[in-house]
Amino acid sequence: MQNDPDLETAYGLETPDDNRRLYAHWAKSYDDAFAADLDYMLPLHVAEAYAAVAGQGPVIDLGAGTGLLGAALKTCGIGPVDATDLSEEMLEVAASKALYRRLFQGNLLERLPVADETYAGAVSSGTFTHGHVGPEALDEVLRIVRPGGVVALSINAKHWTAKGFSARFDALGDRISGLTLREVRIYGPETTGPHANDLSQVVSFIRT
Repeated sequence: MQNDPDLETAYGLETPDDNRRLYAHWAKSYDDAFAADLDYMLPLHVAEAYAAVAGQGPVIDLGAGTGLLGAALKTCGIGPVDATDLSEEMLEVAASKALYRRLFQGNLLERLPVADETYAGAVSSGTFTHGHVGPEALDEVLRIVRPGGVVALSINAKHWTAKGFSARFDALGDRISGLTLREVRIYGPETTGPHANDLSQVVSFIRT
């Protein structure tokens, strides 16, 4: 694993405009220069967590990027899947893979163009982290998922407490049930470099 300048930039993002600029640049090379080269395992971890708690479609992939989580959901036999992302360029790559029923640009820090309680579940890989989406977006996730729906999200382990995710989940106790946390490696065991041992919490729960 090389010290990828785009990965370093991603870890330092601060605003939605920062995100748009980075991912517009990164979209076409993301799958090869990042995901394959670094053995990016997080999308599969999230898909497996969703499947493990009997998650079904229709499900929305939040921060879908180039569709890595959509592909992992397909291997788990889960669908249909819709996709949203802040970056139009990343969604264009995802669209070329024919994984999603619907793709649309959206900002989780605002209101998505989705009616209340539309989905049987929601998933997200690599989006809930510093510089991308914080714990304040969890209210929007719960808005678009039906009661009884399943949610599975990855949250950068360094940010679980430091950025307020732990406290926010504690405050959601009357709106969710069955909260499960599993700490996983973000990258494969053969990966080397400054982020080789980075960890993520994979969180799953039921929207009550």
